Amino acid sequence: MKGRSQEEHDRHALRDELYRRYSSSRAAGAHSFRYRSKIIVWVIVVRGAQILKRILDIIFSAAGLIALAPLFATVALLIKLTDRGPVLYWQTRVGLHGREFLMPKFRSMVVNAEKVQVGLQGDQPESVRFKMKRDPRITWIGRIIRKFSIDELPQLWNVLKGQMSLVGPRPPIPKEVREYTVSQRRRLDVIPGLTCIWQVSGRSDIPFEDQVHLDVMYIESQDFFLDLKLLLKTIPAVLLGKGAY
Repeated sequence: MKGRSQEEHDRHALRDELYRRYSSSRAAGAHSFRYRSKIIVWVIVVRGAQILKRILDIIFSAAGLIALAPLFATVALLIKLTDRGPVLYWQTRVGLHGREFLMPKFRSMVVNAEKVQVGLQGDQPESVRFKMKRDPRITWIGRIIRKFSIDELPQLWNVLKGQMSLVGPRPPIPKEVREYTVSQRRRLDVIPGLTCIWQVSGRSDIPFEDQVHLDVMYIESQDFFLDLKLLLKTIPAVLLGKGAY
């Protein structure tokens, strides 16, 4: 997988080649100037939107971590009292351009959940992602925090650090990425998010292939107002808990 710097180098090389092709005549020079102007405008618009999105990510994630501190403390206490296991579950996830990072969640399953999963997968249809309703590994407090997506809130820390955004495709685990097709790898073209388009449209009830399709739709049409719309839709989706398991 190419790194970001390599991709930028390839884009600059392609742009320079186009400049050379159109520099042999005065008319071509005018065409090249218009082309350069469009490139500059496009870069300004895209960079401006990225900067604005990053500013909002910092403001809302910092405010969220402070405002939700009492809730975090309560959930942490209940998890600890349930089985005395760790409060947080840290998992390696894949972000922008394949960069891996550690993502925290409030632990909602038994301590040895990954070992138990091996026995459960034999009864499930083959899929890139492993999800099952009425998962026996989930604790009583885990069912509550998963239903209302409270287990995901520690990821506001990843948003504050810049590894995630408030809105974007959910970050996959490395094992999932290794099984991706070329088209599915498009999910890695943007910074992953805390919420996404399919999470406000049914969450885990939506098949994996449809989740990928919706993520690609978001990548191709993302803008500031779409992000605001998805954030507003996240509130009723979380309160209703549809598709959460």
